[in-house]
Amino acid sequence: MRQGRLAFQSRVEQAVDQMPVLIRRATNADLPELGVLGATLLRAHYAYDQQRFMAPGGNPETGYAWFLGTQIAASSVAVFVAERDGAIVGYVYAGIEPQSWKELREEAGFIHDVIVKDEERRTGVARLLLEAACEWLRSLGTPRVVLWTAEGNDAAQALFTRLGFRRTMVEMTKEL
Repeated sequence: MRQGRLAFQSRVEQAVDQMPVLIRRATNADLPELGVLGATLLRAHYAYDQQRFMAPGGNPETGYAWFLGTQIAASSVAVFVAERDGAIVGYVYAGIEPQSWKELREEAGFIHDVIVKDEERRTGVARLLLEAACEWLRSLGTPRVVLWTAEGNDAAQALFTRLGFRRTMVEMTKEL
């Protein structure tokens, strides 16, 4: 038990010693770094389930940077970056999804991506990113926020639960 307390205290001290985090809207200049983070997200999901998620392919960094570049200019989308000491340490990609009879859902905000660099995890960066996305969605009058998380991503699920998200659907996949 004592060792657990020391490890926790060490993480807290490390977080206190770090430079503050700036949350801001992403720009085109951020796309190369966002591509790297997005490719990390893609690889992680592929590792969870190679049949369900896209294969990373040869250069997912460029592909993801291109994709997010198509998104940041849209009025119904926001990409926020977390920056510490001039370096991007994470991002969140959120958008507004219209009412869907197919999903039996009214209009909702949707968190498509949230990722934080490994060395920045458990320092509050993901929470700040998610809060920024939720505040942006709230400012547009969006009544709720929905997100999906990979089945094996227990850390993300715990974070989302702490932030007030609740389970509403379970995706099931069958290969044909």
